Amino acid sequence: SLSYTWAPKGEQPVVKTCGKRKSYKVFGLIDFFSGRLFWQSHQGRFNTGSYQAFLTTVLAQTEGHIILIQDGARYHTSQPMREFFATHADRLTKFQLPAYSPDFNPIEFLWKKTKKQATHLKYFSTFEALTQSVDTALRHFANLPDEILSLMGRYCESLGTQA
Repeated sequence: SLSYTWAPKGEQPVVKTCGKRKSYKVFGLIDFFSGRLFWQSHQGRFNTGSYQAFLTTVLAQTEGHIILIQDGARYHTSQPMREFFATHADRLTKFQLPAYSPDFNPIEFLWKKTKKQATHLKYFSTFEALTQSVDTALRHFANLPDEILSLMGRYCESLGTQA
């Protein structure tokens, strides 16, 4: 992905591209207290089924209660998801963010840092090279919970609160 760049005045920078528009999607969830990162890549469109599968995996890998902060994506708010949340109410509480408020979603700080580390100003000759770079960055963060917690601290500071 293209980020900040510079070029001599009057010259257009040239950026290589493979010319194909594909997307690589990742579900993610951060344990705000331990810094543990749960993530799962997904090719294709996100939908209720893929979101339920991700949350089911997270529930199977944890024991405590989860407070989930989520945006208003359709697959987050569908009727089957409301039923899923009702079924798992003993372990899962959701907090629905207002529309168009990514700054209130703490995981957005991680996505921004992941993109910067894995994709900004880099050329990938294949889609697989891009996905491998993103996966490597996410594995890196998953192994550094203190770095995740540092991001959460910056999230709280951005809201004018403290972690």
